[in-house]
Amino acid sequence: MLRRPKPTDSEEDLLREQQRFLSSSALKRPDKRRGEEGTGDHEDPQEDPRDVVKMSDLPDEIPSLTPAPPKKSRFKKEHVRFEDDDPEDHLNRHDMHISAVLSRIIERDTSTVPVCLPVLTGTAFPKVMRRSHAAEQVSEKYIQILPNKLFVGGPLLVSGQGLGSSDAAQETMKIHQENQARLQEMSQEEILEEQRKLLHQLDPMLVDFVRSQKTRKLCGSPAGSSSTRNRRVEDQGASQKNAAHDQCAVDTAPVEKEMDVDMEEDVETEETTPQLITVEKKWVHMDKGENNAWQYFLTLHTCVCLCLRTHLPTHLGLHHHGEDPELAGYSLQELFLLSRSQVTQQRVLALSILANIITKAHAGAFASDLKGSILLTLLDAGLLFLLRFSLDDSVEGVMSAAIQAMRALLVSPGDEDALNTTFPWFLGMYCFPLLPTTKEEEDEEDEGIGEFTKETANEKEERKSDHDVARQDMVKGLLKMKLLPRLRYILEVVRPSPRVVLDMLELLVRIARHSTSTATQILDCPGLMETVMAEFLPISWAPPSSAVPSLYERPVAMAIKLLRVLGTAGRHICARLLNSLGGKERLSRLLVVEPQELMLETEEAFQCSTEAFRLWAVAASYGQSCSLYGDLYPVLVNALQSVNQSQMSTDHALLSLMLQRAQAILVLLTQVTHTAGCHEELQAGLVRTYSAICNSHSCIPGSELVPSLPGLGFFGEKTHPSLSDPASPFPLLTALCYLLNSVIAIHRGLITKVLCFTLWLQFKLIIRLSKYASLFHQVALVMLPSLQPGSEYMAHELMSVIIFNQDFIPECISGGPEAAALAELRLQEGFSTPQAPPLAPLLREVCLQLSSVRGCYLTHLAYCKPAVLSSRDTHLGRTPWVQSLLLPNLSLGPALPSDWPFLPLISLYERMGRSDGGGVQTDSLPAGSLVSVIYCLQWHLLLESWREGSLAMVPPVAKLARLACIFLSSSDLFLEPPVQRLMWALFGGLTRPAKLAGLDLTTPPPGLASFHDLYSALLDQFEAVSFGDELFGCFLLLPLQRRHSVTMRLAVFGEHVGLLRSLGVSVQKLPIPLENYILPPEDSLPLLWLYFRTLVMKSLRRAWCPVLYSVAVAHVNAFIFSQDPAPQVCITFATQDCRSNNCD
Repeated sequence: MLRRPKPTDSEEDLLREQQRFLSSSALKRPDKRRGEEGTGDHEDPQEDPRDVVKMSDLPDEIPSLTPAPPKKSRFKKEHVRFEDDDPEDHLNRHDMHISAVLSRIIERDTSTVPVCLPVLTGTAFPKVMRRSHAAEQVSEKYIQILPNKLFVGGPLLVSGQGLGSSDAAQETMKIHQENQARLQEMSQEEILEEQRKLLHQLDPMLVDFVRSQKTRKLCGSPAGSSSTRNRRVEDQGASQKNAAHDQCAVDTAPVEKEMDVDMEEDVETEETTPQLITVEKKWVHMDKGENNAWQYFLTLHTCVCLCLRTHLPTHLGLHHHGEDPELAGYSLQELFLLSRSQVTQQRVLALSILANIITKAHAGAFASDLKGSILLTLLDAGLLFLLRFSLDDSVEGVMSAAIQAMRALLVSPGDEDALNTTFPWFLGMYCFPLLPTTKEEEDEEDEGIGEFTKETANEKEERKSDHDVARQDMVKGLLKMKLLPRLRYILEVVRPSPRVVLDMLELLVRIARHSTSTATQILDCPGLMETVMAEFLPISWAPPSSAVPSLYERPVAMAIKLLRVLGTAGRHICARLLNSLGGKERLSRLLVVEPQELMLETEEAFQCSTEAFRLWAVAASYGQSCSLYGDLYPVLVNALQSVNQSQMSTDHALLSLMLQRAQAILVLLTQVTHTAGCHEELQAGLVRTYSAICNSHSCIPGSELVPSLPGLGFFGEKTHPSLSDPASPFPLLTALCYLLNSVIAIHRGLITKVLCFTLWLQFKLIIRLSKYASLFHQVALVMLPSLQPGSEYMAHELMSVIIFNQDFIPECISGGPEAAALAELRLQEGFSTPQAPPLAPLLREVCLQLSSVRGCYLTHLAYCKPAVLSSRDTHLGRTPWVQSLLLPNLSLGPALPSDWPFLPLISLYERMGRSDGGGVQTDSLPAGSLVSVIYCLQWHLLLESWREGSLAMVPPVAKLARLACIFLSSSDLFLEPPVQRLMWALFGGLTRPAKLAGLDLTTPPPGLASFHDLYSALLDQFEAVSFGDELFGCFLLLPLQRRHSVTMRLAVFGEHVGLLRSLGVSVQKLPIPLENYILPPEDSLPLLWLYFRTLVMKSLRRAWCPVLYSVAVAHVNAFIFSQDPAPQVCITFATQDCRSNNCD
C-alpha cells in the first residue's frame, strides 16, 4: 500500500511518492465524457504534461432544456469503472455469498488480551447502592475517564471502505490520529481558515446533507440528550482555544441512569433532606427537587488554592487538563483563558477562583510556598483590565463575580474594622489619604520649557494611557476606565443581589478614602449618589420581606458609612451631602427613633444608628448640622441612659453594637462642644494619645502589599491583642475623658459636677509623674520622630512641655552627672582618651541650659509654623477653621526626621558647607551659629549619656556623618574650645568597642549618596584648614580601619599623600586599638604597592604620621615575609618605579 505523506517529507520525497502513485495499477484514467464508461483518450505525457480535457466528442444524450439542476446520485462514485477493469474480478470483489465470506476468515490474536475475572465477595447478593453514594462514585469515575473518551473516538464521516488495505479500520484510526495531531499543532485561527476553505470547495447541498445526518444521529440517541448538550458546551468552549477547560464538563447521563434505581429510597431521602433551592412552577420538568444533585454541584464550586507540591488524590480534584495532568487545579494562565470563555459558568468560575486567590494572597497564605508576589504577577498579567472588562458583561452572574474579585483586590476588611474601632480615639475621625508613595519621574520633554508652557499634573495624567496610570495608582486607573458610571448602571438598572450591593458600596468607600479628588469624582458622577440616596437611604420604607431578600428601598449601614467617608474629604463635600442631596433629612429620620423601631434586623438597625451618629459627628467637626442638637437633645439623653441598661444584656454581639453606638454619641457631643465654645486655648491634657492605629503585631507576616494600592496593613485574623481590638476598653475611655476635658475647659462652672473624678485623676497623675518621670520622657522622645504629617502641633507641644523640661529628667537632680562619669570609667576598658574632658561638668552645664537648648531647637523649626497652626486647629477642635478630616499625604514623610537632634548642624552645613564649584566656603559664620552648635552638641551628649535608646533609629554612620558637618561648615569652628571639649566627649562614645563593631560605612547616610563622597570632602578640608588638629585627624583615622572599605585607604595613600605630613595623631592619643588597623594582613596589591612606595620615597615618616607609618610597615612586612611567591615580583616592580621617579 502507498504511504501517506508526512509533515517531515521533503519535496524530493513528495515527488518520488507521486511517481510511485502514477505508476501503480491503482490509478486508472477515467473517460472524460460525463456519464459514459467507454474508453478514454490516452495522451502522451511527453507531448503535453498538463491534464487537458478535450471536448471534441459530444455526449450521446441530449441535455435537458428544463432550468432545474441535474440530479446527482449518492451511489455514482461506487459505480465508477476503469478501462482495463475485468468484469469477473469486479463480481468476485462484490460477491456477498456465504462462500465468499467463509473463504476470508482471519482469526484475531487474543494472546495479549488481559482476562478480567469477577471479584469474589462474601455476600450472596451485591451491595445495594443508595442514590447519593451511587451519584458520588459514578461521577468520580466518570470525571476520571472523561478525558480519555474525548480523544479515543474515531472519525465520524470516514469509514475506510475505499482503502485497498486488508485492515481498513486500523488505517482509518491511524489517519484519524494523524489528523488529530495536525489539528493540535494548528492555532484556532488556522483551523477556522481551513474550515472556511473546505466549506467553500464542497457542494453546499452535500454539506447540508452531512449536517442533517449528524443531527439525526445525535437526536436519535435516547440516552444522549445530556451528553449532546455537554458536547455543544464543549464545542463552544473549544472556540475559545481552551481545550483543557472543556474537559471539565461533567456528563450527567451516567449519573441519571444510576439515580433511577431505588426510587422509594429516594423519596424517603428527599423527605428528610432540607430543600437547598426553591422550585418554581415555570421551570420545565423540574417540579421535583433533587437535593443530592444540588449538594454535589455546589461542592464543585468550592475552590481551594494549592501549591505545586501538594499531592491531591485523583478522586478529590481536577487532574485531566493542561500540560501537566498529574497536577491538581488550574494555573493562572488557564484561569485567565477560562475567564474569556463563551460559556457563562466558566467565566463565573474563573473570576470566583481569582477572587479567592487574591483574598488568600492578601492574608499571606502563599508566603511559604511561592517566591515573589502573586498579586504583582496577576496585575502584570492584566488582572485589573480583566475585571473591568468583565463588569461590562451582559450576564449578571459575570458582573457579580467581577465585583467580588475587584472588592477582594481593593478592599481590606481589616483596615475598615480598625478605622471603625479607632473612630472614638483622640483625633480618631482624622485619617490619612490612601495614596501611593511612589514618586513619579518628570518627563524629559519638560526640561528646558518655561513655567507657563509646562503641562499641569492633570494634563499629564490625561495624556497617559490607562495602563500607565493603573501601574502607578490602581484607583486612578479604574476611575480613568469609567468605573463609576458602570457601578451606577449596575446599581440602578441591574439591581443585583444584596451581597453584590454591599461589595459595590465597599468599593466606593475604598475609592473615597483615596483622596479628596476621588471623593469629589464620586459626588460628581451623574446619578450615582442620587441612586444611593434614593435606594439605600430612603425617608420611608417597609419592613423587610423574608421571601425575596433585597437591600433596595431600605436603609443600609454601608451606604451611611459611604456618606461619612465622603464627608471626611472636606467641609464643602459634607455640605453638599447634607443640603443638596438631602442627607440632613435622612439623617434626622434615622436619629429620632431607637434602633429597635427602625423596622430592620437587629444588627443592621444598630449599625445604621451608629453610622448615623458618626456621620453627624463628622458634620459637627466642621460646625455643620449642630442645630440638630437642640431638636434631638432628648434622643441623646435617652441614648446615653440606655448604656447602663445594656450592661444587663447577655448577648455579647448586641452589647458590642450598643457600646459602639455609645462611643459614637460621645464623639458627637465632643464635636458639638467644640463648635459651641470655639475656644482657642483648649488643652487636651488628660488624654494625649497619638492616633497611630498600626503596630508591629497588626500586619500579618507574609501578607502581600501592592505599591499602587496602599493600605494600613490589617489582613486576616489578629493573633495579638492591641488597642484597636473591638473588645478593647480604650476607645470608650478615650472618648469619655476627651469629652469631659473639653467641657471643663470651656465651661469652668461644670468643674464641681465632675470634681471628684477630676481630683482623683489629677492625684493619680501627680503621683505617677513623680515616680515615672523618666519613663514619660523616654516615651516622648521615642514618640516625637514617629509623628506623621498633621501632628506638627503635637510635636511642638512635646518639645515645649516635656522633652526639654528638667522635671522629666530626674538625672539632672539626683546625681546623674557623677553616675555618668563613673559609667564612662567602667566602659573605657583600658583605652583612654587623654584629650576627652570629664563628663560630669559637661552634663551639669547642659542641665542648667535646657531652656536655652529648647529655644534653639524651636527656632530651627520655625519653617514648620504654617503646618503647626493648621494642626493646632485640628487638635484644639476649632471646627470653623477645619477644612478637611483627611491628613496630609504620608509620602511627605514624618513631621520630624529621625535625626532631629542634629538639625542645627545640618542647617549650618547646608548654608555654609556647599558651593557650586565643589570647594569649601571659608566665610565667617552667621551670628549665633556657634551658640547653636554648642547647644546641639550639648543636647546630643545628654541623649547619648542618659537617653541612648531614643537615638536607636539613627544608625552610627549617620551620627558620624552629622558630626563631620562641623569640620565642613567652617574653617575654624572645630577649633573653638567648647566645641573641642564636646566633640572629644562624643568621639569617645563613638569609639567604644560595641559602637565600633556596629559601625557600617557601606550603608549610605541619610541625604548622601555614599560615605566615600563625604570622606573625600573631609580629606580636602583637612589638607586646607586643619593645621594638624588631632580631633580632625582622629575623625579621619576612624574609617581607615581594616574592617572598612579599601577605597578610603586608597584615597589617602593615592590621591592625598600630602596630608600624611600633618596627620600627627600619636598611637597613645588614638582612642582606637591599633590592632583594628593591622589585623588581618592587607590583601589588596594596589594598596600594598602604595604602602611600599610611600615608605621607600619617604613620603610617610614616623615623625609626621605615627599611626599610618606603623600600619604601612606592619602590612608591608607581613606581605614580604609571607609564603606567597608573588611579593618578590611586586617588590621588584615597585623598586624600579621608585628609582625612575627619583631619577626624574
